[in-house]
Amino acid sequence: MTKKIAILGTGMAGLGAGHRLKSEPVDIQFFDKNANYGGVTTTMELPSGFTFDYGPHVSFTKDERIQDLLAGNVGGAYETIQYKLNNYWQGHWVTHPVQNNMFGLPTDLVTKVICEFADLKQDEQASPANYEEWLLGSYGATFSQTFPMVYTLKYHTTAAANMSTEWIGPRMYRPSLSEVVLGSLVNVTPNIHYVTHFRYPTRGGFMSFIHPFADPSKSRFDHRLVRLRPKDQTLEFANGATVSYDGVVSSIPLPDLIPLIEGAPKDVVEAAEKLACTTCVLVNIGVARPDISDVHISYFYDPDIVFTRASFPYKMSPHNAPAGTSSIQTEIYGSNKYKPIDKDPDEYIQPVIDDLIRCGLLEAGDAILEKRAMKLDYANIIFDLDRKPSLETVHGYLDSIGVAYCGRYGDWGYMWTDESFKSGERAAETALSRLS
Repeated sequence: MTKKIAILGTGMAGLGAGHRLKSEPVDIQFFDKNANYGGVTTTMELPSGFTFDYGPHVSFTKDERIQDLLAGNVGGAYETIQYKLNNYWQGHWVTHPVQNNMFGLPTDLVTKVICEFADLKQDEQASPANYEEWLLGSYGATFSQTFPMVYTLKYHTTAAANMSTEWIGPRMYRPSLSEVVLGSLVNVTPNIHYVTHFRYPTRGGFMSFIHPFADPSKSRFDHRLVRLRPKDQTLEFANGATVSYDGVVSSIPLPDLIPLIEGAPKDVVEAAEKLACTTCVLVNIGVARPDISDVHISYFYDPDIVFTRASFPYKMSPHNAPAGTSSIQTEIYGSNKYKPIDKDPDEYIQPVIDDLIRCGLLEAGDAILEKRAMKLDYANIIFDLDRKPSLETVHGYLDSIGVAYCGRYGDWGYMWTDESFKSGERAAETALSRLS
């Protein structure tokens, strides 16, 4: 009989698994707790004419295979855009990243940062114990304490001293002394960001890139998993459905998945509870004024500004907002482990508007055409010091019961969309290998 592989979740990772399995002699079935596919890569196309993604998703993969897949999914109708980013701090707007773009900041601050940076001895920082040590050894105390350590509390909701360095990769640029000095003297510097340009669908938001990966005939929505029985190889759902499987691929967040597994050992359950992830409130604003920003993403370092980042969907595609208008999406972060969000998402709308006016992105007289808030229970993985040992325990257990895991919340990693897709493909390979 044909073997059956169940895929739990229809975001980038789940669809990646399905893409890998579609040509195999197996029966695949997708299950999603939501009423539609996409997960956190879902797009909202509103009656007002504004389009908002569930977060600022763009494609900047260098993998030509993934580039071709996504381009083919939209029939070649995508925008190719030079990425522009900036930062806001205490009334100053500076190019991103701040460390080599300090032109215009207070002279005493810049002088102190440069002097401390010049005194650093990188060879003494071979193995920093945590992210705070890495920052201090890379940039010096003044810069670290003024910018990235403050931003870390806003974005990751925990202190840099409680975070590992596993996630850094190309995300934190360590400039040369000459770059620091140059960026303090002139307002235009070379673009050294790890993303120089990106692709984005011309119509339909980011979700258009993944639409053809979905197979409605093999998808079951409104199926929330309530029990996974590894001994019986069955899945039970809140709607009463029970499904058997020969293989299973899951992109369900690990802290949600582990308690649903029948017979999960106490130490595994406790390890899953230690895994930390941020929660995000997105506030989406449509404005009756064009060109409110010349960048795609802005970072905000002030602790008293409610949002951490702002992106501008109308800059991604001209079809993301009606003609003559602009759109803003702001991100407010909390976490169940460190900083619970205990307010209704709508309560953030007016504080966001007030802070956008304070920063100069909005004007007091602007007509607001759209204002909506929504909460994402899972946003970004927090690489705290509990993550590595806890993840080893959880993944070891899932391996032992034959559950293949994938995606940002299955691998529990800092993944971009293309990495999530390929993670799903790898999990599908794992599931296939277990069938023989």
